[in-house]
Amino acid sequence: MAEKIGKNEWLWVMVQNPGQAETIVGMHDEKGAISFIPMFREKDAALQCFLNLPRTAGKKYEAQAIIYEDLLRHAAENRFLLYLLDEDGKILKKVDPVQEK
Repeated sequence: MAEKIGKNEWLWVMVQNPGQAETIVGMHDEKGAISFIPMFREKDAALQCFLNLPRTAGKKYEAQAIIYEDLLRHAAENRFLLYLLDEDGKILKKVDPVQEK
């Protein structure tokens, strides 16, 4: 898990309700009691992986790019970890945004 992410690098996240009251999609691992935001290096990876992640029925979702530094701030404010995933959902890197800042 030695993936290096630059502060000004664009990453992809999934957003719920694009265009109106947008929220970045977070996940909760019940077993580990961990809340995290899945992030991806490529849009296609985000879209492919998201097909297999749980979603709320009737909600719209969209892949959107965000600067890593902004994502770190958002995750820290909302007490989420960040997981860099590949298209299969494999964890490439776990980030604690409080320690990363």
